[in-house]
Amino acid sequence: MLALEAAMHERAVTESLLEIALRHARQAGANRITDLYLVIGQLSSIIDESVQFYWDIIAENSPAAGAKLHFRRIPVEIECLQCQNRFTPNDTDFSCPVCSSAKIKVIAGDEFFLEAIDVELTRANLPHR
Repeated sequence: MLALEAAMHERAVTESLLEIALRHARQAGANRITDLYLVIGQLSSIIDESVQFYWDIIAENSPAAGAKLHFRRIPVEIECLQCQNRFTPNDTDFSCPVCSSAKIKVIAGDEFFLEAIDVELTRANLPHR
């Protein structure tokens, strides 16, 4: 059941990415989207391969068909709320390596956003020289 829920989550996320990319491409007067640049935190539940899989399906027959997805992973950075030490945790231990406190705040690593898109403009929208 968890695998199905995760797959449905990935599909919804990918559909949202397509909507956002198409909206921005339209606003720019583009006729085609060529590249999307995604930023994904290490703590995010987003799986690159799943997004790519769904992208290939849902972007078909749209101005984003064939667009290349670029994934940039952000490592986890934690701040200890006890001693303000900033650190990168190991996979299982999120306690502070300085004071052993478990009172922490995630500073980086839970992001997920579309950083940029590359588009091809229609001839009518190219700058005049």
